[in-house]
Order: sequence, then C-alpha cells, then structure tokens
Amino acid sequence: MSTESPRFGRVSTAMVTPFDENGALDLDGAATLARYLAAHGSEGLVVAGTTGESPTLTDPERLALIEVVSGAVTIPVVAGTTTNDTAHSIELTRQAAGLGAAGILAVTPYYNRPSQAGLAAHFSAVAESTSLPVMLYDIPVRTGRKIAVETTLALVGRHTNVVAIKDASGDLEAAKALIEQAPSSFELYSGDDGLTLGFMSLGGVGVVSVASNWIGDTIADCLAAFSRNDLDRAASLDLDLARSYDFETSERWPNPMPAKAVLRAMGLSVGSCRLPMGPDDAELDAAAAELVEELGLTRD
Repeated sequence: MSTESPRFGRVSTAMVTPFDENGALDLDGAATLARYLAAHGSEGLVVAGTTGESPTLTDPERLALIEVVSGAVTIPVVAGTTTNDTAHSIELTRQAAGLGAAGILAVTPYYNRPSQAGLAAHFSAVAESTSLPVMLYDIPVRTGRKIAVETTLALVGRHTNVVAIKDASGDLEAAKALIEQAPSSFELYSGDDGLTLGFMSLGGVGVVSVASNWIGDTIADCLAAFSRNDLDRAASLDLDLARSYDFETSERWPNPMPAKAVLRAMGLSVGSCRLPMGPDDAELDAAAAELVEELGLTRD
C-alpha cells in the first residue's frame, strides 16, 4: 500500500458545527476547532456533513461555515453542499465554489429513496455543476438507499471530477467489488471508524472520522502504521480506539451528540446540538467526562 497521502488526507475529520449558548452558528468557534483538529491528526476536514448537522443549517450558515473553515486551515476542506433536492444541491454547490473548499461532499438524497437511475442523474447533475472534485457519500442507514457499485462505477466513468466515496454502508463486500473495478485513482474512504482497517485492507485510503474530533492523533498513528505494513501496531492502536468508536453514537445519544459532549468536556466551545438531535443531559456529559479522563485528553 502506498504511503503517499490521498487527495483529502488519510484522516479526514467529519467536523462538528459549533453553536453558541443561544444555538446560533459560532464561526469563531468553528475556526478555532478547525485549527485544533489540523494540529491533532486531521489531514483533511469535512464540514456541513452528518456530524456537522447539515440538515439544521440555513444556506447562508452553511456557506459561511465553509468559507471560514477553509480560510482557517491549510489542509483540504470538503464541503457538504447537497440535500435531497437536486436543484437546491446544484445551487449550493455553485455558491460554494469560490469559498476555498478543496472538494464537495455529495450525499445520497435522503427520504426520497430514488431509484439507482435517479441517484445517477442526481449525482451527475451535481458533478456537472462544479469543477471541484466530488466525494460521494453513501450512508443508507440515514438515507434509505445504498449507492450500487454499478452506479458508482458509471459516475466515475462519466465524470472525471467524481474522485472518491465516503462509504458508511458497512458493506465490505460491495466495497471490495468497487475497488477492484474502479480506476486506481479513485479513492475509497471508510465512513465508519470501526471498519477503517477493514476498508483499508481492501484498498481504501483512509477514513472520514467522527472520533478524530477528539482522538485524531491516535487514529493518524493507527493508519500510518497500517500503511507501512506494521499490522501489529495498527491492530493494537485500533483496539485502544474501540472505546471512542463505541461512544460515537447510540440509540439514546445519536451522532453528533456524543462528539460535542466530549469536545465540551475537553474545554472546546462547540455548544449543543440543534433540535431534533438534542437535548443534552447530565448523564451524557458525565459519560463524556469519564471518557476524557480515561483517555487522558486535554486541550493544548
């Protein structure tokens, strides 16, 4: 496996979106968090994705967030600019083009549950609306529809700027089939922290990670060890990371509630999640504080 860093970094953090105590977008907090992440293992950032609470962001908030984060760091920033409305997705993507992002995150249209032909037409329209590289985002647990391998391959063959996929489907067999048939330049990212080494063993290049919001240095060490074929070291670090992976989400506290709780416990100003994700509770904050103490995390 190549030791060269992929286009959007080996560890690309799905960054939470900071809000203030009144629930308003905190752009200063976003810039501070972005710089913190870049200094702690993140080689790329994804903003306004699932972990960034994109469904609750207004268009002006989303665009301001993309611009501020892109300006705060020198690592690649991938901007979530799509929704379940193709025309809206095209307009947001066009508006984001001049804001400093290194690429576009294009999520499967959610709730609509379109056919594979509909998915292909949607993603094609988005890809054609921009010259920026596009990372597809396959997360069927939230969207109700998986992007078929054949659909991804057709998109890659048709659009030179469809360059990567964040695969949060958990389907390693499909990922294997995709990586075997896609051009060598196409990059597969795990969208599930706990499956990252499995994806990389198939030819994946890295992870779009939630846990790297708070433990990015260790994740970076783990993936670097794997990439240099130090599998014992990678496996040991991956085992150490399991506690954080398990904490990321649950039925009671879905992502990104736990991530924000951990960052708050570390002293980073990120606020709470907007409804309908919240509200926070004392037990979540206590569990996050326990994790921070267990891992010896501090903000430096």
